[in-house]
Amino acid sequence: MKKDKLKWSLRLMGVVAGVMGLAIAAWPEEASAQKIQQQIAGDSLLAEIKKRGVLNVGHGSFVPFAFRSVEGQYVGFEIDIFQKFADDMGVKFNNVPTSWDGIIPGLLAGKFDLISGMSPTPKRSLTVAFSNSYVPAFHQGFVTNRRLSTGLKTLEDFNNPKVTIVSRRGATAEDAAKKHLPKATHRLFDDDAIALQEVLNGNAHGIFSSEPKPTFWQKQFSDKLVKPFGNRPFSQGAGAGVAIRQGDFPMLTYINNWINWRVSGGFVQDRFDYWLGSIEWFKLDPKKQ
Repeated sequence: MKKDKLKWSLRLMGVVAGVMGLAIAAWPEEASAQKIQQQIAGDSLLAEIKKRGVLNVGHGSFVPFAFRSVEGQYVGFEIDIFQKFADDMGVKFNNVPTSWDGIIPGLLAGKFDLISGMSPTPKRSLTVAFSNSYVPAFHQGFVTNRRLSTGLKTLEDFNNPKVTIVSRRGATAEDAAKKHLPKATHRLFDDDAIALQEVLNGNAHGIFSSEPKPTFWQKQFSDKLVKPFGNRPFSQGAGAGVAIRQGDFPMLTYINNWINWRVSGGFVQDRFDYWLGSIEWFKLDPKKQ
């Protein structure tokens, strides 16, 4: 009996020693993994922004998402969203207006930390990483100069080299314009406002842009503009999110968590309703004075 107890005790001690040996052997691996995680977090843009104390956001210039107000300051839906984003991070917000066709190169060159309000197309996704969407899906709309489009009743009537169509360079509006009117003469601009002015001045027949901008423009300049095809969508709608440099998991995780939090809390919808569901902000736009 004593011999059996002794064998059992020795066996138990062997098991305990084995477990301790495995734990000791695994400890360096756990410590190494933790060190790697800390290094990744330290290398992340998230840590850099917090240390710097400033969030730099690259954005295009287009009403009502981001535009210069009557007082000379940038305002709009994107400005409100990322001012709140910076506030929640406890850092200052610095907006960086950038031409749309050069905005991804600007991000990759480190001129700013992220791009706001960009649709995650497959081509763009080869270069940058995208967050969840916080902007609902928009389709492309078409609005034309009332006088110049007289007699042009079908889409094929506009599909003519003698017809000039404008759109924002590098945007999905450019893709829609060239897809639906490939034979028309296309002129590209870095700013929607400048492109629209060409239509208003009679230098171009029409403009493609993301709704609800074409609808706003037609209502604002009903004496000069018309939507010849009503609310017909000229592209499949796509939402928009944040674009960042690839490989930064901590930053992307934070952005997605922030979007989920502020969307579910109603902040994003509140700003969306103000900028895209009302005309209260018209008083801020110099072109609407």
